[in-house]
Amino acid sequence: MKKTIKGTIIVLALILGSISFSKAQEVGVRFGAVSAGNIAIDGVFSTSKYSRLHGDISFGKVVSADLLWDFVYRPISDESFNWYMGVGPYLGIFDNDATLNSDTEFQLGGAFEIGIEYRFYNVPIALGLDYRPALEVVQTTQLHLDGFGFNIRYIFGQ
Repeated sequence: MKKTIKGTIIVLALILGSISFSKAQEVGVRFGAVSAGNIAIDGVFSTSKYSRLHGDISFGKVVSADLLWDFVYRPISDESFNWYMGVGPYLGIFDNDATLNSDTEFQLGGAFEIGIEYRFYNVPIALGLDYRPALEVVQTTQLHLDGFGFNIRYIFGQ
């Protein structure tokens, strides 16, 4: 488990370190069904005007990471209310014993995401609701359909 925690800290440091080099970025939390429990560190990094990378790192019995490439479609009714959808991989490592041994399991799969978000004009905050079903293909093959989530993110450089 120590190797898993060290690896997770390195990934988290890389994500947070890349915030200063990204055009537009958001960091916050995602509440709802994620691979490792019911809460995740949520980050959005703009790649162009209408696309972005949306990543989550969650902790619990499972340490998992999702990285989705979203296409942002705007606006729904005004400039602050957008909808988006995307797809990407997820991976999870969980340990039944707290030591890396034969009880350690690895998950790998793909996730789809569709959601809506609202960005406030005078406050650098974005609120979002999304649905993220996933197909696990490594370790077992199963479809996870319970991926509803609520996102609260701080917007840097608004």
